[in-house]
Order: sequence, then C-alpha cells, then structure tokens
Amino acid sequence: MRYLKAIPFIALCIMVQPALAENEHSLLAPDMQNYIGYGLIVLILFLFIAAMLVILRALKVLTRIALKSGGYTDAEIAAEMAPAKKAKKPKGEVWNKLLSLRPMAEEKDLLIDHGYDGIQELDNPIPAWFMYLFYGTIVFAVGYLLNYHVFRFGQLQYEEYKTEMAQADIAKKEFLSKQANRVDENTVKLAKDPAVLASGKAVFLQNCQPCHGPQAQGGVGPNLTDDYWLHGGKINDLFKTIKYGVLTKGMPTWEKQLSAKQIADVANYVKSLRGTNPPNPKLPQGDKVTDESDKAAKKSQLTASLK
Repeated sequence: MRYLKAIPFIALCIMVQPALAENEHSLLAPDMQNYIGYGLIVLILFLFIAAMLVILRALKVLTRIALKSGGYTDAEIAAEMAPAKKAKKPKGEVWNKLLSLRPMAEEKDLLIDHGYDGIQELDNPIPAWFMYLFYGTIVFAVGYLLNYHVFRFGQLQYEEYKTEMAQADIAKKEFLSKQANRVDENTVKLAKDPAVLASGKAVFLQNCQPCHGPQAQGGVGPNLTDDYWLHGGKINDLFKTIKYGVLTKGMPTWEKQLSAKQIADVANYVKSLRGTNPPNPKLPQGDKVTDESDKAAKKSQLTASLK
C-alpha cells in the first residue's frame, strides 16, 4: 500500500509537465519532456492495475472470513470461491445445431418411406444459414435492381466509365499545369502552339505593352520584333530577362507577379513576333542575333548549292 502514496506526487508531475513543455527556457528538450510524460502515464496505469489486484485480493480474504464466520467449512468455502465450470457441449452437437441437423440417434425417425436399391434418404431440413443466405441474395437483387435500373441512384458501367474518364481528364490537366509551372530559364522550350501564343499575348498586352507598345514596336523599352537584342534573343535569354528583369535599365522583375508558365508563354509570344514589322518601330538596340532557324536555312541553301 505504500506505493499508493506516490500517486499524488506523480499526478502533480503530469499536471506540471505541459507547463514545462511550453516554457522555451526549460532545461529539458521537448522530446525528453514527452518521454517523461509518457513514462509517468504508463507508471500510473501500472500502479492502478496493482491497486485493483490488491483490492481484489482483499475482497477475497474478506469473503473467506465472512463465510468462515457463517459456519461454512473449508471445502464449502473453496466450492463457493471457485464454482465448477459448465461442461462444454460436444463438438458434434454444436455442428448439428449450426447446420440444422438432427442427431444420429434420431435417424430412424427421419427416414423417408421410399428407397432405391437399398438406399434410403433422410428428411433433414435445409440449414438455417443457407436459407438466410438465399433470402439475403433475393433482397440484394431487388435492392440492386431498384438502385441501378429503377431509381438510378448508382451509376452503371458505362456511366461510371465516363465519370472516371472526366476525373482522369481533370487530374491530367492539374498534372500538366503543375509541370508547366516547374519550367525555368534552363528547361524552357520554344513552342508554337496557338494556345501558348494566345496565353502569352494576353499576358503581354496586360503587362508589357506600356513599355514595349501594343505590337511590341518599342517605346520606353526596345523593339521586340527585329533581330537586335540587348540581353540575348534565345528563348532561354527571354525567359531569364522577363523573370529577373534588368533593374539598371528599367525592366522590372516579373518573377513574383507571373507564374513560370506565364513567363514561358510570353517569351514564346515575343519570339513569334520576329519579322512582323509593326508601324513606327523603334530603332534597333543591342546586338544582332541570328536565329537558329536562319542558320539552318542558310546551311541547307549552302548544301543545295554545293550539290
């Protein structure tokens, strides 16, 4: 019983533990405080079980004393304290009950009058579990018919197929959108997809035309339709210039205002404006950059002339 005296102290430690965990200047690490708390909880549970066992033992002793004072002998007290267990039913009886079968001793009463070649048949009833299963299948069939073919609460195979295909299409679009936003100046690719160019044009007209003009002919910023570039004319250079900007020349950074996909789209749109020759273009600025397609065309022309 002396161990029970420690319970109030342990309970006090558990109540104080959350306060210690919230204190940033505690000498113990948070993980160590959690381990101590869990250990105290386990200890209290152990002491509680030990106390219950002690109480149960005390009740047994008191019961013996009470029975002894009532005139019971030691044998009678033992019989009262440990009553005889009920005899288990034979396995065969349990099996017959589950299958709704009659015992072997009653077979003569179950014989059907007719017989064939000396073979007689017993009139055993159908097992109850089989009948419950049979009626359950009927209820299930009726419920299935009402659910899928009458009230149409559930979807048939073709409808479920269309729903899953729509969900897959949504998941595909989400995946592609996430993949598009993972592009950077090293992985951006030149694209001529009309949807990409339309998206880039919308971004350009909304954010870029105040400096470069509605047709990219130039204004405060340089002309974007000629072959002259201040910071490189490749798709990677355009992406990098739009993303990080050129603060020394008034070009702001768009990294925080536009997503990676929007930057890639507007870079591809600017690339598509090469050679459009808008009215009133600004004078060329920077260095002339020969496009890769021009190099390929010149190389093919040179090869053709040599032939």
